[in-house]
Amino acid sequence: MKFFIDTANLDQIREANDLGVLDGVTTNPSLMAKEGIKGVANQREHYLKICEIVEGDVSAEVIATDYEGMIREGEELAALHPQIVVKVPCIESGIKAIRYFTQKGIRTNCTLIFSVGQALLAAKAGATYVSPFVGRLDDISTDGIGLVAQIVEVYSTYDYNTQVLAASIRHTQHIIQCLEVGADVATCPLGAIKGLLKHPLTDSGLATFLADHKKVNG
Repeated sequence: MKFFIDTANLDQIREANDLGVLDGVTTNPSLMAKEGIKGVANQREHYLKICEIVEGDVSAEVIATDYEGMIREGEELAALHPQIVVKVPCIESGIKAIRYFTQKGIRTNCTLIFSVGQALLAAKAGATYVSPFVGRLDDISTDGIGLVAQIVEVYSTYDYNTQVLAASIRHTQHIIQCLEVGADVATCPLGAIKGLLKHPLTDSGLATFLADHKKVNG
């Protein structure tokens, strides 16, 4: 399973990349706003900075919700850098835009997926990735991981090439659960990725090794 980091923070992207396990980055307007990045020109410059740090795919989201606007923005984003994947919401105009982009050879990430039906339409339109939102479904007492599992099964049964990119990951256990159900990608906060390193037996074992070494070597 690939690891993407879900942030627009350059320091966090560098830290994740330095671990040697980062495969890509996802961003959205909320994450850009969180970093205080305002204006289209500044946001596009920021995408280029991200592409300089990582070698993998970088999802850049369109703001328009109408078909023509999505096409215009998507083509501009895709032209910025070969690593850019155009992120499009799963609405009617978005599915139409994904079909257009697919025919033009532009890779896409269909975002805000909350049902198998939405994931099916995105795959049929040719999306490179679909992003089911695990945490947001959990927030309303719905099984987010269960949806990821359903989409993985449907794509496998009908041989769709679209990759399942589990999004809205809230914690380390979500990552493990995504692994178990066969997600292609999990996009996570840095803390959730680093949480995979943590285990009390590792900490206590290391402390014992160091203590024993000190006894022998001073």
